[in-house]
Amino acid sequence: MSTRTVDIPQDVLAALKKFRFTNRKGTAAISIKIVKASLSMEVDEEFEDQSIEEIAEELPENHPRYVLLSHELKHKDGRISYPLILINWAPTGAPIELMTLHASALSYFQQAAEVAKVLEVRDGAEGLDTKAVDDKLLAN
Repeated sequence: MSTRTVDIPQDVLAALKKFRFTNRKGTAAISIKIVKASLSMEVDEEFEDQSIEEIAEELPENHPRYVLLSHELKHKDGRISYPLILINWAPTGAPIELMTLHASALSYFQQAAEVAKVLEVRDGAEGLDTKAVDDKLLAN
């Protein structure tokens, strides 16, 4: 039996499920943070109808986040899809204790969010843009 360092409360799981199954056009995201005092996750912020670059600008420069992103992806054959991708927002200026908790819970959160692709972002807003997301989503 494995022990988890950080808990994902039911309200966060419900918010993730609601986010996954909401029909939308464009880009949307939900940001989840770890509360060190309680060793649990909570919804930090939700973004609707903002560009990836605008979302990146609003994320904290010194605290890690898990960002579940729904993004309009235009395929080479003309199809449009809205896949989910997990942004592992882990800025290098974040406190070591938070980064350790964040890294230890990444796999657990990825399973709970039911998302296969993860984009690591360590260099802040400069590292998160539409091209980086598209490249990750279109990679095999």
